[in-house]
Amino acid sequence: MPREEFTFSYPLRVRWAEVDRQGVVFNPQYFAYFDVAVTEYWRALSVRYPEDFSKHGTDTYAVSARAEFHGSAAYDDVVDLCCRVGRIGRTSMRFIFGVHRGDLCLTSGEIVYVNVHLDTRRPAPWSDALKETIVRFEKTPPELPAAAP
Repeated sequence: MPREEFTFSYPLRVRWAEVDRQGVVFNPQYFAYFDVAVTEYWRALSVRYPEDFSKHGTDTYAVSARAEFHGSAAYDDVVDLCCRVGRIGRTSMRFIFGVHRGDLCLTSGEIVYVNVHLDTRRPAPWSDALKETIVRFEKTPPELPAAAP
């Protein structure tokens, strides 16, 4: 996952509690890193999570997550959590991640979130304002659903 594809990155120093007996980041920890990246991504876009969602009666639920491991980060390494929106559907959004140390991509992955109504837990469309904010921010444009004929 090339760094050039990402507009947003967030530096993080690997802490002792995040490494395993081998002294490298324990694989499941990368999902926590992805979560940190999403939180900071919203902040970079001036989106207040969860307030800006709950005022519309919605929230996001993760429905799938995956990671591929290409290298290892170790205790006290500084890594960059790179994050972008790869696709905006009607009710779902795919975030793409790259955890980099320098130019080396250590881990890549994605999480798909669905926007849901809090009262029914049924899918809800994203607001046009949020979609426009993301599209303006990203240097690698997210995929968008095809327009209806």
